[in-house]
Amino acid sequence: MQETISLFILVAGAILAALAATTVMAGTVQLTSRRSHGYLHLIFYAMVVMVALSTFLSGRDLSLVNLNLETGPEMPRHPVMRWTQPLLSLLMLTVAGERILSYWLRREKTVHAPLALLLSYIVFWLGTVAAPAFLGAHPNVSHDYAYPLVIGIAAVLVTGVERNMAFKAARDVLFLFMVASLLLIPFKTGMVLETTYTQGLMPGVPRLAGLAAHAISMAILSQLGLICLLTIPYEKKWLNRLAWGVGLTVLFLAQSKTTWIAFVLSCICFFAVRQGPAFLRRVGDPVRPEFGIASILMAMLAVLAVGLVLMLGDPGTRINIFFNSAEGAQLASLTGRDKIWAIAYDEWQRNPIFGYGPLIWETDFRISIGMPNATHAHNQFMDTLSRSGIVGATALLIYALVLMVMSVRYARESKGLTLALFVLLAMRSVSEVPLSLFGYGPEFIAHLLLLMALAASVNDVRLRTSQAIQGQKYSGAFSKYPPAGKPLSAARTRA
Repeated sequence: MQETISLFILVAGAILAALAATTVMAGTVQLTSRRSHGYLHLIFYAMVVMVALSTFLSGRDLSLVNLNLETGPEMPRHPVMRWTQPLLSLLMLTVAGERILSYWLRREKTVHAPLALLLSYIVFWLGTVAAPAFLGAHPNVSHDYAYPLVIGIAAVLVTGVERNMAFKAARDVLFLFMVASLLLIPFKTGMVLETTYTQGLMPGVPRLAGLAAHAISMAILSQLGLICLLTIPYEKKWLNRLAWGVGLTVLFLAQSKTTWIAFVLSCICFFAVRQGPAFLRRVGDPVRPEFGIASILMAMLAVLAVGLVLMLGDPGTRINIFFNSAEGAQLASLTGRDKIWAIAYDEWQRNPIFGYGPLIWETDFRISIGMPNATHAHNQFMDTLSRSGIVGATALLIYALVLMVMSVRYARESKGLTLALFVLLAMRSVSEVPLSLFGYGPEFIAHLLLLMALAASVNDVRLRTSQAIQGQKYSGAFSKYPPAGKPLSAARTRA
């Protein structure tokens, strides 16, 4: 009897939630019909607040938890999150659904959805989520799997104004998240600092995990905050400098070497696209050749220095000594990730077409392999291969190719933003799963930002092109003479 009542309450609650979401969605469509933007930027507030609340209410103590990939208990879930998470999920679905409905219902469409990006995202979701959920060796279907599909489609339909609002929202909430993490150090030291961390480049310096799930997640969030700050700086200089100080401090204390490298490469992409043409013009300026000569001399000195090190420094012996050390062994095995990759490969061989299924890295499987904290395969391709089989891996390669081509193509239009975000995701894919669509955690933020940056860049280019064509038609219609098809046609007409 109690089970029947509980089931009835759950079904009734789901129906009421669906009705409420539909009502709110219809209301927001009416509101945004008179505005130039929707409310999709609120998704970033919901995502980060969910992460912060989950960590803060867990009461974890990192001094007692070993975050090695092979050992360590899971973080308990607070009862408050059982109500908060569904409400925040409902908020995200509502604003995402509003964006999709607004796109299809508006008569005068100002947004031209990039068809290649939209279709590749849907194919990626079908191959990596839907296929293993229904056809995997261990099928499992959950309503959570549909959230990234709806949110991702909405992200592909944004305008330039909505992209700017999204990056501002992500910038603001991420820096508030970082400031809160730093302020909790004196009061909740065990919650935000790994005081027992010994694998970093700075012996004795605790590793900052902050309010994120772990230090690596904290590093990627700080990196995203800095990229948003590069894209849209604060208007006040003192606030901008403070934000840079906070972001770099958190990135440094998180002690994620992969994230450091990814951030440097992302910054190089930014400055190469923004300052590269001007730099090349200055180097080749015949009127003022001093800068070009100095640049060439510096490049020659750098090459000479590298050559001397290779000839006189005996790098082979140094490399052998390093890889025979404890740090070198960790690097060679990527801190134990080679074991996880071997397990992922074995599971794919057992289930080559559709993979193991969505639950491959859940609690029961992790306990069976003796790695309770290996929540994924620590490599995007290996995780997709083991979870979704060759079908999912093919969809991943197609989607990654589309992202790469579009990121390079629209790099100049976005002033390096698309290329920087793609490099970030590519670097993360080596040891993490930033493109996974089985949830909407902090890793999904970078993915969403890239989709929005690409979609808005495509839309801006198409809008500018259509305006130019209309301008040509307008000027031609009111011109005294018709537009010349050949260089001399106008002169002949006047004659």
